[in-house]
Amino acid sequence: MQQGLEVTPLLQAAYNTFPAGKLAEHTVVEVAEFMRARLAVLLQNDYAHDEVAAVLGGATHNLGEVADKLKAVAEFKKLPEAAALAAANKRVHNLLKKTDADALPEVAEPLLQLPQEKALFAATQNLSAHIHQALEAKDFQAALAVLAGIKPKVDAFFDEVMVMDKDEAVRNNRLALLKDLSAQMNAVADISLLND
Repeated sequence: MQQGLEVTPLLQAAYNTFPAGKLAEHTVVEVAEFMRARLAVLLQNDYAHDEVAAVLGGATHNLGEVADKLKAVAEFKKLPEAAALAAANKRVHNLLKKTDADALPEVAEPLLQLPQEKALFAATQNLSAHIHQALEAKDFQAALAVLAGIKPKVDAFFDEVMVMDKDEAVRNNRLALLKDLSAQMNAVADISLLND
């Protein structure tokens, strides 16, 4: 198994060796961002710009996983469902931007009214287990491939369900469902950054 390397803790440790006030407060963040930008340029020699953006813009903190995630994203892009799921993910991002996603409650099953939202909830629960298992095994390709199966449920949800319902409880419950979906869809990389 590949050993991981997380840059930010190393930069923070180096930062902490300097006397207080010697370095600017945001030095660690700025150096980490500079390194990420340089890494992105290097990776674009072998991978498409959007694939690199998706991996580096997602939940990747461990540099040892970058190469495997890039391979997985490149394979995911070949799936017929990939473009639609990337577009759906963008839509989810935009909806969640309109609210304080961190303050959303857990999904309450009794508040799920329509068959399409009930089906999506069941699918996200099932998806969560599969993705967790794949991530534990560092099988990023399997984690992304399993997303393909949820596309019909996502399509039906957006076709039939009004997320921004007038009833606040219903609205927040639907947003919470989308927050859960987003967590699953972006567990490997931010697929909303993939081009059609």
